[in-house]
Amino acid sequence: MHNPWRSIRSKLMLVVLVTTAAALVVAAIALVIYESRAYEQGSVNGLMTQAQILGRASAPALVFDDPSAARENLALLKVQPRIRAAAIYKPSGRLFASYGASDLFGTGFPRPTQADGYAIDGGEIVVYRRIVEGGEVLGTIFLRASYELDARLRGYLGILGIVLVASLLLALLLSAALQRAITRPILAVTDVARQVIERRDFSLRVTKATHDEVGVLVDAFNAMLAEVGRRAEALEASNEGLSRETAERREAEDALRIANRRKDEFLAILAHELRNPLAPLRNALEILKRRGSDTPIEKDARAMMERQLRQMVRLVDDLLDVSRITTGKLALRTGVVVLQDVIRGAIDTAKPLIDQRQHAFIVDLPDEPLFVDADATRLSQVFSNLLNNAANYTEPGGCIELRASADERDVAVSIRDNGIGIARDMLTAVFRMFAQADASLERVQGGLGVGLTLAQHLVELHRGSIEARSEGIGHGSEFVVRLPRVPAQAAAATRAAPPMHDAAPSQLPARSMQDDVKRILIADDNVDFAASLEAILSPLGYDVRVVHDGVAAQEVARHFAPQVAFLDIGLPGCNGYDLARSLRRSPATAAARLVAITGWGQEEDRRRSREAGFDLHLVKPIEPSQLVDIVDTDTPIRVAV
Repeated sequence: MHNPWRSIRSKLMLVVLVTTAAALVVAAIALVIYESRAYEQGSVNGLMTQAQILGRASAPALVFDDPSAARENLALLKVQPRIRAAAIYKPSGRLFASYGASDLFGTGFPRPTQADGYAIDGGEIVVYRRIVEGGEVLGTIFLRASYELDARLRGYLGILGIVLVASLLLALLLSAALQRAITRPILAVTDVARQVIERRDFSLRVTKATHDEVGVLVDAFNAMLAEVGRRAEALEASNEGLSRETAERREAEDALRIANRRKDEFLAILAHELRNPLAPLRNALEILKRRGSDTPIEKDARAMMERQLRQMVRLVDDLLDVSRITTGKLALRTGVVVLQDVIRGAIDTAKPLIDQRQHAFIVDLPDEPLFVDADATRLSQVFSNLLNNAANYTEPGGCIELRASADERDVAVSIRDNGIGIARDMLTAVFRMFAQADASLERVQGGLGVGLTLAQHLVELHRGSIEARSEGIGHGSEFVVRLPRVPAQAAAATRAAPPMHDAAPSQLPARSMQDDVKRILIADDNVDFAASLEAILSPLGYDVRVVHDGVAAQEVARHFAPQVAFLDIGLPGCNGYDLARSLRRSPATAAARLVAITGWGQEEDRRRSREAGFDLHLVKPIEPSQLVDIVDTDTPIRVAV
């Protein structure tokens, strides 16, 4: 087995010995082959010559048919101990005379061949030669002799073996004497290399002893040590700088993570603080609507406040959604849905704004259902954002077109308007965060500039694309959304439900006085919201109790035993999560319908609500028209957790 740790001296000696042995073996094989052929040719030539002499001597005997004379000629072969048998044949093949015992051939002398030749059979050689006189064949000479090639080769190989051993010994002595001149400087290089590795001292050098290739190696090794020493010093200095830079970068990354976390916390708190005052405003508008004696001016004012309230809620929701997407916290709940149903849901959401601005609205949807794998609510949000943009950035009385088409692989939804248009250099920039197609101080419409960013992110989460098109300012714009199409054959039998969208403000359903009076507990530290919610529910015949902290809610619930409880999360004394757990443990309220109604709307907040035992998690402000659906368990719930 090859030993990788064998010294270079032993390797050099091994190379010399192996090379010498290989050369000698090849030479020996060549000599053996040559000797074998020479011995064979010599034996054949000798026997052929002997046969020719016997043939000439025996030609008169054949002519005069004198077998005795022929036998006398053959008897002369006694002086050739190698020849074991001989025979003379007539041209007809008849045996004329013989020499030697016939039992050597088993069944007598063989029949002669018609041509001269020879054959080697084991340890014997057989020769046939015709006797020709004056162009006439008088007969054939047969000779059989011993063929001692093996014995000859054994002796020959013995001599070669002695020569091989003597040559190897001589090569060993010569290599031992010569290899020192080669290995001594190499060993010096090895010794210095080992010291450099152990001591990390790049100032060491190898003494140059020769000017041949090994001397060049020594010079190169010393130059390499000098270069490595310089680079090691530079690397150490670089490592020190890199360590400082890494520490600074780590501190910067930690600061960025802290800033990002604080940004998320700020957005969540901002949404909570904005939604808290929006919730009583929406309830107050509902109370004003129920009064039913408004003058036209009051109705217009209330409608204006409702529109602006919805716009503010949409802005808050869009800002939080963009934050969730950019931080990877937005998860889609996908399923196979009908694209037309999603689009109709978006139209229902955007239609009040389109009607308010008196736009002509053209919708062209295929009759054949188009299936896509999507989160219906989020995809409807994309189309409603695009429709709201088209309505806002088109002068009143404009035209908006929504068309859908499909090929074998994709579906495409186009929303075109004849509004202010987009400059060509802004077609891609409009999707950037906080970008505005019209950034002038005189722009007609406001907004945070996150609607298109949100739409683009949501479409990309659906493995689709969105493209903005426009011929320039004043020529309108078009947004095209492309999504992967699900073939009708692959659509599941049970598909995802169409998106639920905010219902337009409407009159609350009337309840019969004969209905069972349900007990409702409202716990919210926002006094205005709690009072406005009570003002909406009490006239409908419900028994409503209001408290403003968690401890009071526990006390009232123990005696009041509410069937439905609207609980804020950020309650003083006892937060909403702990309050929900307490109500679930109490026999009086274990089966109550618990609804978290709060300004906290992150996914983590919803998860904690589910774990605490809430049935629903609603984000302020809510549509008052949903309250009866929530309270009456026999009515289907239309709000998502």
